[in-house]
Parts: sequence; C-alpha cells; structure tokens
Amino acid sequence: MILFPAIDLKEGQCVRLIRGDMSQATVFSLDPPAQAKAFEDQGFEYLHVVDLDGAFAGTPKNAVAVEQILASINIPVQLGGGIRDMRTIDDWLRKGVRRVIIGTAAVRDPDLVREAARLNPGQIAVGIDARDGRVAVEGWARVSEMSALELARRFEDAGVSAIIYTDIARDGVLKGLNIEATLALAEALTIPVIASGGLASIEDVERLLQPDCAKIAGAISGRALYDGRLDPTEALSLIADARQERSRA
Repeated sequence: MILFPAIDLKEGQCVRLIRGDMSQATVFSLDPPAQAKAFEDQGFEYLHVVDLDGAFAGTPKNAVAVEQILASINIPVQLGGGIRDMRTIDDWLRKGVRRVIIGTAAVRDPDLVREAARLNPGQIAVGIDARDGRVAVEGWARVSEMSALELARRFEDAGVSAIIYTDIARDGVLKGLNIEATLALAEALTIPVIASGGLASIEDVERLLQPDCAKIAGAISGRALYDGRLDPTEALSLIADARQERSRA
C-alpha cells in the first residue's frame, strides 16, 4: 500500500477544504514546493497534488505552483484538477508529472481517457468523486446520475493505472475513510483503487493494512497530516513493516 500526502492548491497556496467547499478553505502553507519537499524528507514515496481552482475552471490555474513542486522533489507526483483535453495531459506529462488524474472528463469524454491511457501506459488515472454513491464533477459542484461503479467499469479494459475514489461526505472532516464503499469498488474491478476522503488517524492506516483490505492499493491523506493527527513516521513504519511481512510470506 502507498500512502500519498496531499497538496491541494488554491490561489497558489496549500489548503484543505471541507467536503469540497471552496468557501471553507483552511490555508496550511504559503509555500507549496517547501511543503512538497517536507513530505519527501519525511519519507513519502509519492505525492498527490490537486489544482482546486483548475477543477472548477476546467483548465489549469495553479501551473506555476505545480511546476515549482516538480522542480523541488525527486519523488513522483500524480496530479488532478482541470485536466480535460489531450493537450493538457501531454503538457503535464512532458513537464514531469508521473501520473495524470482525469475526473470530470472521464464522465463527459470517456474516449479521451482511453486514448490517453493507450498513448501513455501507466500514466493515466481516473478520479471518481462520489456524493451518496453518485459521481460529482466540475470540482464537485455538480452531481451526475452515474454511479461510481458504473463509471469505473467503463475503463476496465482501457489500461487505466488507478482509480482514485473519494467519498465527498468524508473529505476534510476527519471521520475516517469509507472502507466499505472503497472495498466494494476494489473488489468489483481489476484496476487498482486508491482511497481518499476522511483519513483521520493511525487507526485508518492500520485498518488499510488488514488482510481484507489487500485490494486497496493506497490511500491519500491531507488534513490529518497537516494538523498532526497522523504521525508520518509511525504511519510509514507500519506500512514498511507490513510490506516486509508480506514479502516473507
């Protein structure tokens, strides 16, 4: 399992929202590249970045901050927010983003996802953000009639590297991951699923390392890391120990 620290960008700052509400943004850092470097120094192996302004606008809005992050660290970055056409996908991959996350466009233009995955093996993920089981788009401002599973199944044979599943109701409120819904999705798919939304403490990490959660490929943590509820050393040590045990099994 990979634990991804999250950097959500709003007007060039690192923020955390509550359930995707841009009016409820808490600023945690004015220096995104320094925050990214801090996560790398703590031992994280992969960084999750979201351009929040871009997600609402439909086009990248925090490109300078993202480029500064890419220049400041050596660990890979997965990026979402405002990525809705092939040109944007190509631009970010060329600039050094390891994996591009397509959200709104996965609902509206599934052929874009398939073509991008074909041209860029292992570098395209689909972000599925759900409210009451229904997929939300445009920075979570609108909810579609499509279920999370229905959307994910569109891409089973497309070569997508991961599904990033976020329970909007839990995002930013530190009530714990929706393990049940994430597991149901992971068990119904062959695509790796990454859990997002609500990771609150070391207990969530311990739960993800239980045998029945083996199909969950990773989890994203934001607010819990920023406010000290989740100790990165302890969390990464647990994950490393679990990997060693599995390698010996």
